[in-house]
Amino acid sequence: MDAEVRIERYADQGRCVGHIDGRVVFVRFALPGERVVVRLDEPHERDDRFWTGEVVDVLEASPDRVEPAWPLAGPLAMGGGCGGADLVHVSLDGQLRWKAVTVSEQLSRLGHVEIAVPVTRIDGDEALGGFHWRTRIEMIADDDGRPSMRRRGSHTRVPLDTMPLATKTLLGVADAQHVWDGGLEPGSQIRLSVPEPRDGGLDAGDKGDPGDNYAVLVDGQLRAGSDTLVERVDVDGTRFEYTVDANGFWQIHRQAPVALANHVITLAKRELDSKASAVIWDLYSGSGLFTLPLATLAAPRTRMLSVEGGRGAVRNAQRNLRHLGLSDVDARCGDVSATIAHAPAHLANPDLIVLDPPRAGARAKVCRQMAATGAKSIIYIACDPTSLARDTGTLLTLGYEPVDVRAFDIYPMTHHVETVALFRRKEQA
Repeated sequence: MDAEVRIERYADQGRCVGHIDGRVVFVRFALPGERVVVRLDEPHERDDRFWTGEVVDVLEASPDRVEPAWPLAGPLAMGGGCGGADLVHVSLDGQLRWKAVTVSEQLSRLGHVEIAVPVTRIDGDEALGGFHWRTRIEMIADDDGRPSMRRRGSHTRVPLDTMPLATKTLLGVADAQHVWDGGLEPGSQIRLSVPEPRDGGLDAGDKGDPGDNYAVLVDGQLRAGSDTLVERVDVDGTRFEYTVDANGFWQIHRQAPVALANHVITLAKRELDSKASAVIWDLYSGSGLFTLPLATLAAPRTRMLSVEGGRGAVRNAQRNLRHLGLSDVDARCGDVSATIAHAPAHLANPDLIVLDPPRAGARAKVCRQMAATGAKSIIYIACDPTSLARDTGTLLTLGYEPVDVRAFDIYPMTHHVETVALFRRKEQA
């Protein structure tokens, strides 16, 4: 069923909102103010509270609309449907406006705070047109053994011969390892992990030489490269090295570790205010992206507790800490809530808490546990504005308020956005 719709506002998951005969419809590939023809998803006859659909024709276009530079990720009616870039129809400036509105509206609706949140574009992304930023990609082999993506609403697999979101360094590895040639078992999971060389002289988007610091994995098994990779990140004038698992988590934008870690350290230095010593918690700490620079902050001594649920990531964090001779970090593996409930006495009262939880957020129990420590400051890194907003509402009731919130567009061409919020106890805010 097709219907003409006037698009009213941004919604979640890269969609916008309109109405058909009084019923809410969430529309993919639309923009506020547009008049479009929408094809409703099946089944649409159900007596649901809302419908979903996708643009098949644009009758009145928004100034932010552009022709998709990667048509395969665009609307089904225009030959797309493969996903991976749900804002590919939006100008780069329009994407920043979309994300700024989304974060601010979620904080207002769920967090009960009114704040305009600026969104920072990462250096080099504009010159690259919003492409070539992913240092990790995943695909699946089609029936002919070629890398592919599934077309939405069908079982059809569309073969790929490139991936525009991937860095040029990663694409160089894919070409050298003949990834696009196929020959794989149908249904195989394909993953490429290629740390971005960040040596001086490389401009954004240049094809760096990773040497053997890359991985091609098929169904989790290494086909080429190394099982463990090295990421190098310059933070506050110091270069840090991180050993990470090729099949594990790491920030996927080529410059996200640099942008996020430097911003977090800037906030942390301000909050600690040149203290002679400090206790810091780093929760959901991964392989130690924030742990390592945080551990070097206060002189003469910083004591830290880091907590992460992934055993491999904790092993890597411990190795990374040993490599720098940082012995005052108690890096623990376990559930965050259970672990901080039994924090050792000398680490039980942090001055600063940094957390980078998964998409579901920290949730109320962990928020209550953090507040119970009496920590002056909390730096919250969030990959989902809804979860951040919900936890903001909880922290407000516990005596904390956001004093600095800004977002980073580390997922161009998608609706995703990373937000960093600094909370301070109200009597100190």
